[in-house]
Amino acid sequence: MTEYAPRDGRSGVDAAALAVGFSTALRRAGLPSSPDRAAWLAQALRIVPPAAREPLYWTCRVALVSSHEQLPVFDAVFSAAFDGILDPAETRGDANNPPAIGLEEHARAAPSERRLAHADGHVPASRAPVAVPGAGSDDESNAPGFEAILAMASADEHLHEKSFAELTPEETAQVRQLVRRIVLATPERRSRRTRQWAHSGAKLDLRRTIRAARRSGGDASSLVYARRRPRPRRLVFLCDVSGSMEPYTQVFLSLLQGAAAGAQAEAFVFSTRLTRLTRQLSNRNADQALALGAAAATDWAGGTRLAESLRRFIDGYGRRGLARGAVIVVLSDGWAQDAPDLVDAQMARLRRLAYRIVWVNPRKAGMDYQPLAGGMAAALPYCDAFISGHNYAALTEAATAIRAGRSRPARKQG
Repeated sequence: MTEYAPRDGRSGVDAAALAVGFSTALRRAGLPSSPDRAAWLAQALRIVPPAAREPLYWTCRVALVSSHEQLPVFDAVFSAAFDGILDPAETRGDANNPPAIGLEEHARAAPSERRLAHADGHVPASRAPVAVPGAGSDDESNAPGFEAILAMASADEHLHEKSFAELTPEETAQVRQLVRRIVLATPERRSRRTRQWAHSGAKLDLRRTIRAARRSGGDASSLVYARRRPRPRRLVFLCDVSGSMEPYTQVFLSLLQGAAAGAQAEAFVFSTRLTRLTRQLSNRNADQALALGAAAATDWAGGTRLAESLRRFIDGYGRRGLARGAVIVVLSDGWAQDAPDLVDAQMARLRRLAYRIVWVNPRKAGMDYQPLAGGMAAALPYCDAFISGHNYAALTEAATAIRAGRSRPARKQG
C-alpha cells in the first residue's frame, strides 16, 4: 500500500498539526470535535504513525468518532482531506475487491458523480481534496491533502506546548481564550429523581402504576417501571493564588471562569485564607471576571496556608454537601507554610467526602521534579490523579482526569 509520506522528501508528518487540522475540518463540517479529542489523536498518531491509509483511518475514527450516526460526515471529510495523498486505486481496479476503508457505500459519491469522474476525469466539488493556496510546483501539487491538513492547523498551536510561565502578555491573552473553551465534564451519578423506563433493568414504579390505574377506573392494565435519573457530579476547584503560583494564576482562573460559566462548577481561591469566587467568575466577560475575583480575594499573591484553607473549605462548605460525591480539583504547587501533618489530616477528611481528587501542580513538569515539599508530599497519597497543568496540552490531560471514574489511591505506609 502506498505510504502516507510527504512528496517533498520529508520523513514524517507533524502529528499535532495533523490532529488539530483534521479535527478542525470535522468541526467545520458539523461534527463535534473537542480539543481533548484532538490531543488524543495526536498521542495516538505518535504511537501508530500514519504510514498507510487504513491505520490512519482507524486511528482517526477511534479518537474522533463517538457514535455510528457520525460516520457519514467523518468518512466524507476523511476522504476529502486524505484521498489527495493516497488514492486507493488498487482496490477499484478489481470489481471483486471490497471497498476501501472509509469509502463504504454511505460515504461514496452518488452514481452520477462517479460516472462523471470516470468519464472526463473531473472530481465533483463535494469529493475534491481541499485546495492549498500558493501550491505552484508539480511536486507540491502531488500532495494537496497533506498540505491542506497542515494549513488547517490552528494558528495558536505553537502555544499548546509552551509553559504558562514563559508566555508574553499577548500570548497569555490568547491562551486564556483557548483555556476557557476546554470542555469539562464529570462522571455521572444516580440522583433520587426517577424517570419512566423500559422493563429491562428498571424497578416497578408503584406510584406511577397506581396513577395510571386511576385513569382506567382502577384497573392496572399495564405496569410502569422507572429508573433513577443520572446527573453529572459536582465539580469544585480550589486554586492557589499565592506568590509562588503567580506565573500560572491568570490562566488557571480563566479555566475556572469557563467552568463556572459553562459546567456550573464551584470556584474557590486560597492563599492565606479561602475565598469563594463562583459568582464573580460566572461573569461572561473574562477580564471583568478576573478583576472581580482579584478584588474579592484580598490575600492575592500572599503566602500559602494549604491546611488551613482546606479546613475552612471542609467546615464551611464541604460537610454541608458541596464536596460530598464531588470531583475536587486542587491547582497548587504544594508549597505550604503549614506543617505536613496538618495537610495530611485535612486531605484525609477531604478524601472521605469527595468522589475523586485531581491535583494540578505546574512544578511537576520539571525534569528533576519530585514531590518532596511538605504539603505536596502529604497530600499526594490522597489524590486520584496528579497532573502538571503547566501548559495548554497538560490542562487537556487534566480535563480527561476530571472525566475519569473513581480510582483507589495507594494507602500511606506507617
